[in-house]
Amino acid sequence: MHLAISLDIAATDGQAGLDFRRIAGFVRKMEAAGIDLVVVSDAAPSGARSTSPFEATTLLAALATVTDKIGLVASASTLAHQPYNLARRFASLDIISHGRAGWSATMVQDPRQAANFSRPEGFSDDDFRRRAEEFIGIVQGLWRGWDADALLFDKAGGRFHDPQKMHLLDHKGGFFSVRGPLNVARSPQDAPVLVMSGLSEADLDFAVRVADVVLIAEGSPEATRAACDDLRGRALAAGREPDAMKVLMTVAGDPELKAEVGPNGCDGLNFTLPADPPALEAFADRVLPELQRRGLAQSARAGATLRQHLGLEAGGKP
Repeated sequence: MHLAISLDIAATDGQAGLDFRRIAGFVRKMEAAGIDLVVVSDAAPSGARSTSPFEATTLLAALATVTDKIGLVASASTLAHQPYNLARRFASLDIISHGRAGWSATMVQDPRQAANFSRPEGFSDDDFRRRAEEFIGIVQGLWRGWDADALLFDKAGGRFHDPQKMHLLDHKGGFFSVRGPLNVARSPQDAPVLVMSGLSEADLDFAVRVADVVLIAEGSPEATRAACDDLRGRALAAGREPDAMKVLMTVAGDPELKAEVGPNGCDGLNFTLPADPPALEAFADRVLPELQRRGLAQSARAGATLRQHLGLEAGGKP
């Protein structure tokens, strides 16, 4: 069973907010207890007034220097970035963290972000979905641009790389045109882990083709099991192996761990926590020991990379 923490660092009205020392201390506690990954978001719920002390990917780079094992995933909007720069940033983060980085991509449009990036009218739901799918495909294609042994660094022979093992993306689509390749070395785990959330019915078939981890909302045990089974069925129909994608059920609200909480047919749990020091302390002091007591959180990990922790296949196959 896999465990994740979704940490929203954007402080809304009435919250004290978080500094780096407190965030780093909390993440190190989660690492020591056996939590597989932390997903950092710097975006408050739509309509809420908020401030964030850090941009999420920048925070990830800092956290990579004070942790050794836990997976580090940052949210980054397809509205607020260009795919080439985003692919380059996460590839760099994966090198800095020695193969522990991931990108959390949501399929929910935030009108405020569109207004900040020259699209005050935003996108129609259909255009946003098509644009996001194209964006994600470009990023993953750029991550796969170099084979594992493509870079030779052969000074004597005058060869920096093997041209046969470098793949131009040469993408021309409805929203983007990107030639490639990425000017960052191949990821230590072949490609950073792609986490997807905020999925509507229209997003599911795309998500099961490309996502490594899917976060689903908490529901009744029956509804959760049905949702997990549905996603797995769609993934198999898309030609993916049974273990190629992990589905985690999101648990939100009161930090007290309900006795009936369990994977409910999914691969694990994702706990969502706000930028509120008391909430983090309550989770660390009350919920974490209970997870360990039940044998759900275990400090032993398989392999060194996030993909290996999660039992995922290599992500760099063309």
